[in-house]
Amino acid sequence: MGVWQKELITGLLLFLVVSIVGGITGFFMPLALVLTLGILIRQLYQINRFERWIRTGGRAKYPKTSGVWEEIYYHVYRIKKNEKKRKKKLGKMVDQFRQSTEALPDAAVVLGPNDEIEWANKAAREVFGLQFSDKGQRIPNLIRFPEFIRYLKSGNYNEAVILPSPVNNRITLAVRIITYGAGLRLLLAQDVTQLKKMERMRKDFVANVSHELRTPLTVLKGYLETLQDMDDGLSPLLTTSFQQMHGQTERMQHLVDDLLLLTRLETQQKKTECVNIPALLSQICKEADTLHGKASASADALYQHSMDNLPARIELILECDVNIMGEEQELRSAFTNLLGNALKYSPDDSVVKIRWYRSGDSIILDVEDHGEGIAAADIPRVTERFYRSEVKRVKKVGGTGLGLAIVKHVLMRHDAKLNITSELGKGSCFGCYFPVKRVCN
Repeated sequence: MGVWQKELITGLLLFLVVSIVGGITGFFMPLALVLTLGILIRQLYQINRFERWIRTGGRAKYPKTSGVWEEIYYHVYRIKKNEKKRKKKLGKMVDQFRQSTEALPDAAVVLGPNDEIEWANKAAREVFGLQFSDKGQRIPNLIRFPEFIRYLKSGNYNEAVILPSPVNNRITLAVRIITYGAGLRLLLAQDVTQLKKMERMRKDFVANVSHELRTPLTVLKGYLETLQDMDDGLSPLLTTSFQQMHGQTERMQHLVDDLLLLTRLETQQKKTECVNIPALLSQICKEADTLHGKASASADALYQHSMDNLPARIELILECDVNIMGEEQELRSAFTNLLGNALKYSPDDSVVKIRWYRSGDSIILDVEDHGEGIAAADIPRVTERFYRSEVKRVKKVGGTGLGLAIVKHVLMRHDAKLNITSELGKGSCFGCYFPVKRVCN
């Protein structure tokens, strides 16, 4: 029989007794009132005991009672006990997490919605100079590098920001933020001092070797040209040898020049001016006339430009007269590489389309060809140095393998990005997306 049934039966029996006694004595109403008050006082007493027990947290053993109140005490006590077990288990998991993150070699800091520090591991305290007492402090008040503060406020955490350690400027950190939960963020900092040191060594090595190679290459090229001038053509073997040596010397010269250009792009300070892009594109196309025949071009009603003597394989479409802030020689090198690649990797009778236009928040240069195309697996890697996609070609295509790497670095220095769309056998489109903030008059 259930507890509530017992309580109900007990109440009915008491009411029956009061009814019988009241009927015999004639005091039914007073007796019924006394019974009701008794039941009410008992319930108020039980409620008071329950409230005092709950007020103390329900930690002590619940008071002895009977009936339905004993069941209520038991269920609450069991819930509290289970909750205590869950808290203990959760606390153990939190302790294990903190112990594991304390052992991490990378710095980790948990940030709240207002950039306040909620927790930091041992590595974070070492490289950032944080203290246990810094909990609750806003991270920008402790790490005051402008590039870090801009990165924190931007909300764009796709890339890491490189900055020195606040406590040791010989340590270089790659800081990245990962969002999770409701407004929480995890700040991770990795020590990349050795990587940056190796990168500087590589850049210095490439720059020094490329610079030192220029002099012997110039001497070799000069002597080869002298020998070619002296060649009377009587020995086909000698003539062929001179031609091959001259071709390889030219190839090495181009390679050294590209390596030096990449080094300058990586190390030199940016110098900006307002660059007339339509005029620059027109000039680049005209210069291509030395390698390819006659020309035609088109421009829409938005902007008309003189297009005389353009190479026939190139169609230049200028849909706007927008100029951008940048370094003209760097942009010339990037655009020339894109055009040169399009011409090299497409049939001689096909047209390469160059389009300068505005779309939304970007100023875009598209270089589109109808050549062999690029495999989807190769697209992410074509901007790597010396990377050449494995494609069977009818004709051998020369090059240093540095053209798209130069394009990538130039665009990065101009806050732009390169978007490549391609399909094997149908052609490729290389899009250079410049932000509107670069527009100038």
